[in-house]
Amino acid sequence: MRRISWTVLISATILLVVFLFATVGSWVLGDSIRQDALLGVSPAGTPGHIFGTDDLGRDILSLSIAGTRSAVVGPIAIALGSMLIGMLLGTVSGYQGGWIDLLLSKYADLLLALPVTLVALVVAGLVGGGYWVTVVILIVLFSPTDIRMMRSAVMTQSTRPYIESAKVLGLSRWRIMFRHILPNVIPIAIATMLLNVAFALVAMSALSFLGLGVGPGEPDWGRQLADGRNLLTDNPAAVVIPGLLIILTATAINMTCDWIQKHYNARVEAV
Repeated sequence: MRRISWTVLISATILLVVFLFATVGSWVLGDSIRQDALLGVSPAGTPGHIFGTDDLGRDILSLSIAGTRSAVVGPIAIALGSMLIGMLLGTVSGYQGGWIDLLLSKYADLLLALPVTLVALVVAGLVGGGYWVTVVILIVLFSPTDIRMMRSAVMTQSTRPYIESAKVLGLSRWRIMFRHILPNVIPIAIATMLLNVAFALVAMSALSFLGLGVGPGEPDWGRQLADGRNLLTDNPAAVVIPGLLIILTATAINMTCDWIQKHYNARVEAV
């Protein structure tokens, strides 16, 4: 049995903490974004505020914990939505071939050529984007990667003997695609989805930093980075803490996903 490295254990621990922050953090903290105008900005180490407060007197630690939910829920939704689109269109494209494959491949190539953050910024700005509008836009922009990954995996499976046997039995194309091929390529879809969570986390934080996504004053890591830019001299923790949370979470997701992929490949090779 392969031993789990300490880096994977640390990554899994970080993700567990982030999960707890996102699910029960706000409930435990209560009113985490309560303002204290009399206190205002205070440095780290202030009694009762381990990482200090922002210019509105809000506790940085509590605000960061409360912001976990908006910081990770959107990226998870983006990754799930993108995976579902990729599974549907990629499977059809890889198995059907012909003009359908050409059309879907050109669609994926076109979206892959676009700068994700810039396009999301322009489109969300034009439609007056809020948090979930931004999520929908990023689902569409993230889907080409899943489409191409699924297309390649399905094309590989399409030449296997069990598919030829299914064709000889007279099974329909849709049954072969979604009852026989799809279950064998789902692990690839899941691995891609996990990676997309990390990419979407960075993208959503960047858009929140630029003023899209969550509203002003709402707890969110990207919004905290934007609001804390003017506090670097008074309380650097207002920027450092949310920045570290973004980096650590994205890195933990990538490390965990890499371990899962290697573990899966090792099991496949052993079969």
